[in-house]
Amino acid sequence: MIKKKLTTGAVSLVLFSFFLVSFFLETTSAIMAADTSGSKIIVNGEEILIPGSSEKNITYLQILQKPNDLDLNLKYAQQQGKIGNYKQTIATLERLNMIYPDNVEIKLYLLSVLVQADSPNKALTIIEDIKTSEDLTPEDVETINQIETTLKERGAPKLWNFYADISLGGVSNQNVNSVSKTRLQSSADEVVGFNSAKYDKTYSEGLGLTATRSLGENSSLMINASFTDSEQREETADDFESYGLTIALDTYLGNQSLSPYVMISKTDYQDDADGFSLMQGIGGSFSVGDQNSFSYGYSFSDSKNNKNSTDTTANETNAKGHGLSLGHDYVFNEIISSSTGLGYSTSEAKVGTNDFETYDLNFRLNFALPLGYISVGNGLSFNDYKNVDTSINSNRIRSDVTNTFDLMFTKAIGDFFPTIDPDKSLFISFSYEKIFSEANIINYDYISDSFAVSLSKSFHLNK
Repeated sequence: MIKKKLTTGAVSLVLFSFFLVSFFLETTSAIMAADTSGSKIIVNGEEILIPGSSEKNITYLQILQKPNDLDLNLKYAQQQGKIGNYKQTIATLERLNMIYPDNVEIKLYLLSVLVQADSPNKALTIIEDIKTSEDLTPEDVETINQIETTLKERGAPKLWNFYADISLGGVSNQNVNSVSKTRLQSSADEVVGFNSAKYDKTYSEGLGLTATRSLGENSSLMINASFTDSEQREETADDFESYGLTIALDTYLGNQSLSPYVMISKTDYQDDADGFSLMQGIGGSFSVGDQNSFSYGYSFSDSKNNKNSTDTTANETNAKGHGLSLGHDYVFNEIISSSTGLGYSTSEAKVGTNDFETYDLNFRLNFALPLGYISVGNGLSFNDYKNVDTSINSNRIRSDVTNTFDLMFTKAIGDFFPTIDPDKSLFISFSYEKIFSEANIINYDYISDSFAVSLSKSFHLNK
């Protein structure tokens, strides 16, 4: 077991960080001066220099390769803290604190970063941990108590946090009605022309309101209400308003992160039957080492459509469905990551011609580059219907496969115009999608291209 005494330098480090958050200029100057000279921390009986700005940068890949290297990890934590990446600094120091639970120096360094990052809950937790040390002097205890009192005087952590999200978007589709490649289709065993329009644009706007509440140390509740308005330029198939409500719980069971949820939605189409859906399920994930994480999920859905004068067969697609998913995420380095997913779903409709099973396989590469976030994906979906649809082709049961390729680029507006978006919470996204569909019935042999642009921004309403 490692036991080291709390030093005057370590207490000063905590005080510097604490008063930095309170905007005391004298301490800010002291910390800025310390950045270039470096500082020392005693671990395992040795002095380890935490580098100043002149030290060589440590990469995230080096940390993944040597997660227990004290010198390397402390240098990395210092460098990430200097550029404001407190998430990585905190994660690194929390890992070291687990390896050396009796080392007060590491705890104090972690406390200083938590204060800078404005994480009062974690800061108060680490203070309680520090106060259990047998090596603290009365002066040390008094200093820690002063910091604890001031943190608590700032106000107890909010039980509820409220957020708002707004979005605007537009999609240009080169085959909005999935017109077949031959512009022919089967209808009641006859081949006729497929003369629906191909080119159209759709505009949308959305608003989301979210409330979150912590439930104990490892759980939280989330309630989200959303509204979307969609308008198609030429036709009206995508003219609708939709309303949604989601309730989800995030919690941990051992090393498993679990998220049960319930989703309710209603879609009001301008020229079609209204749709209602209920979905409930659970998702889970766990990590294996620092580079691998696995996810899984199950969902049940129940969708219904109102039959009305404009669509007398809408309720024939009323269906109940089940879905299973498995996923794997891999972190190559701090820039590149990948995701692989498998899925299976089944749907049983009111009318058997709409019963089908789907098998999904998808792969995605993500690049967190300085110029922006880029994501490239490719997916295959195999759809097998269970019954003949005599209104289309009485000789074949539909079976098709779709290959979907997509490319997305996202960037914070604040990177270009910091005065407009100083906190970098306004994002612009560009995306491209291409679908190849092959089927044993000509109606579903088609190619579709679409290009989309969107703007989104989040607000913390009671920050």
